[in-house]
Amino acid sequence: MPRNHRLRRHRTAFGVSLLVLALAACSSSSTGTTGSAAPSASANKTPLVIGASISLTGDFADSGKAVKNGYELWAQQVNAKGGILGRQVQFNIVDDASSPTQVVTNYQNLINSDKVDLVFGPFSSLLTVPASQVAKRYGYAFIEPAGGGPAVFAQKLDNLFFVQPAPVVKSGDVFADWVLSLPAADRPKTAAYAELDDPFAAPIAEDIRARFEAAGIKTVYKQVYPAETQDFSAIISKVVAAAPDVLVSGTQSDDAYAQVKSLIQLKFSPKFMFMSNGANSPAEFPDKVGASNTAGIMSAGDWFPGSTAQGSDAFTAAYIKAYGGTADTIDNSSAEAFAAGQLLEEVAAKTGKVDNATIIATLHQGSWPTLLGNLSWGPDGAPTGSFNLIQWQGGKLVPVFPATIAKATPVYPKPGWGG
Repeated sequence: MPRNHRLRRHRTAFGVSLLVLALAACSSSSTGTTGSAAPSASANKTPLVIGASISLTGDFADSGKAVKNGYELWAQQVNAKGGILGRQVQFNIVDDASSPTQVVTNYQNLINSDKVDLVFGPFSSLLTVPASQVAKRYGYAFIEPAGGGPAVFAQKLDNLFFVQPAPVVKSGDVFADWVLSLPAADRPKTAAYAELDDPFAAPIAEDIRARFEAAGIKTVYKQVYPAETQDFSAIISKVVAAAPDVLVSGTQSDDAYAQVKSLIQLKFSPKFMFMSNGANSPAEFPDKVGASNTAGIMSAGDWFPGSTAQGSDAFTAAYIKAYGGTADTIDNSSAEAFAAGQLLEEVAAKTGKVDNATIIATLHQGSWPTLLGNLSWGPDGAPTGSFNLIQWQGGKLVPVFPATIAKATPVYPKPGWGG
């Protein structure tokens, strides 16, 4: 719960009656049960402690570390400006090892033992679902940048706010929109789907499949594989045998890298290729599959270098200064985590408060500018905007659709491996 604030003392008029003087003295007491004023946000100078469970090890470690970078970068920036309502921001970050069981333990400890003021979310829908339930149980707002699968919003939690433009299942819509906007002669005729059994990954591919099938694009292969899958040769061999025009991969990270490596080994390059995650990592993806093998692969994104959204330029410069690299190597997960902090700043500036009840009530009103664009949410925490289609071109991820944000024209058919 929020830390106690010092109570304001009321001024009282000086009267001639002893009775009036006595009543005035009573009303000025900070410990009285009547006549006491609300806490003053500006009077509290203790650090504002935000707890977060992050996957620093395990399957989600690459993306988890990017989230951590974004949180900590935002804290550095806001503290340099004087903090939140005069309070310096401190993060209490603990490793959940990519485990749904550990993430529950972490948030319970952060709230009950460490007594953090606020909590931010972990990485992935798999961990966000149980973590958000803990936050709800204790009345905490749950601003989370990386858990947007259907299972997250099916909980209908009013304390949850997903800091991306749209629910994750909608991230594939932009790819389907683009494909279906192509001239009929250029569209794929057949499609294959390789999907991780994960509340984030599989629904994206399934959403695309439903739209493609409705448009007459025939499904020639579909496989949902368990998270434990290490060897993808059998799955990709069946994809190759089906020879689809388009491969839609519902992936996280390691499985995305493994799929690409198997496709390269089997010398099969589909005309179109979309990966829900993994391919949208500007640093990890080319490192894991080879920079020359990224060409033409598509994914969905919400932030990109050169974005004109609020705070984007400042974020980019601060990120490069803190972590090195270039704008093109900044992971979207870092931008999303940074945007979570922007929202907290804006609530504090608007209301003069940072307690959990105020955050929850305030974010459900209006639209909020961030470096991801303007965000707003429905009652279940699902955002109401849309994603961008991004593609690997010339060794970089660039936005290619819709036309209003495109920095390059989509390339198709996809170049062959090493192309």
